[in-house]
Amino acid sequence: MIERLNALLDKYNEINERLMQPETVSNPPLYRDLMKEYSSLTPIVEKYREYLSAKDALVEGEDLRKGESDREFLAMIDEQCSAARADMERLSEELKILLLPKDPNDNRSVIMEIRAGAGGEEAALFAHSLMRMYTMYADSKRWKVEVLSINETELGGAKEAVFSVEGEGVFSRLKYERGVHRVQRVPETESQGRIQTSTATVAVLPEAENAEIDIDDKDLKIDVFRSSGAGGQHINKTESAVRITHLPTGLVVECQDERSQQKNRDRAMKVLCSRLLDMKQAELDAAYASERRSQIGTGDRSERIRTYNFPENRLSDHRIGLTLYKLDSVMNGALDDVIDALATAEQAEKLAAQSEDRP
Repeated sequence: MIERLNALLDKYNEINERLMQPETVSNPPLYRDLMKEYSSLTPIVEKYREYLSAKDALVEGEDLRKGESDREFLAMIDEQCSAARADMERLSEELKILLLPKDPNDNRSVIMEIRAGAGGEEAALFAHSLMRMYTMYADSKRWKVEVLSINETELGGAKEAVFSVEGEGVFSRLKYERGVHRVQRVPETESQGRIQTSTATVAVLPEAENAEIDIDDKDLKIDVFRSSGAGGQHINKTESAVRITHLPTGLVVECQDERSQQKNRDRAMKVLCSRLLDMKQAELDAAYASERRSQIGTGDRSERIRTYNFPENRLSDHRIGLTLYKLDSVMNGALDDVIDALATAEQAEKLAAQSEDRP
């Protein structure tokens, strides 16, 4: 680990020097790329410098101890050495976590897709509640949310909602939300007070950058049609809705939320590019399909990553055995406790795997 840290420190210093060179400053793309790498290395380097400082304190203490006979002074030196060893041990564990492999998509913005699963209208209402929860969470992080497409029901639910969340490190937090979410509550339409179980599926796709996906116009089939849905003010008046089919993969994206056909087309292309990036990263269509199924499953009640039990005000994340009795605050966007626990569990799993790999 120390060899790797020394190499990263050398690289960090080299980048720092390059950033001050006139030829770098006058080349914005190069400067931006170097700054991105510099920023990613900064937390590791700062932590390593703390480690080196603690190590120096230990060496200094051990040197002072040699030949010293004064008991009071020796006790002070031993205390210094003990504190330095504790600091080195703590910092070593923190460095191990910082050196864990990073998901290359962690800093990306995302496209989120929420679909009502089993449960009819109640599932659609739950899907809409999830969208509200993520929107409020994004607001707390000062991320930008833009609805790209939504198919609403007459009662205010959502059969399907697609929206983007833009900001720093969005994917690193929201990636844990992929999967089947199950709700247990008494529907407003239930006169007997019986609890109903419904589901909604959530997919989280890292947003594609323009240079990553090259789409040939001849591979696209673009249809325009009149908007339809519950409660729209310009329903069936203009052909502003857009449906884009990517012929090689069969992917279909629709967008009809904007009055402008061009805006709907731009939004649909944004979603299509993110879906194609997801496929590209999976390498094969079959692998992509498997990954997508692992994200959203079939929507059956028996499949779930998390349960939202409203009568008990309880949230249970089944992946890590987490139970919280503050569902009301979670549904209002207070997701950090859940996501922090999932991130910590992932770190522990990676550390365990790293230990197993060592000879």
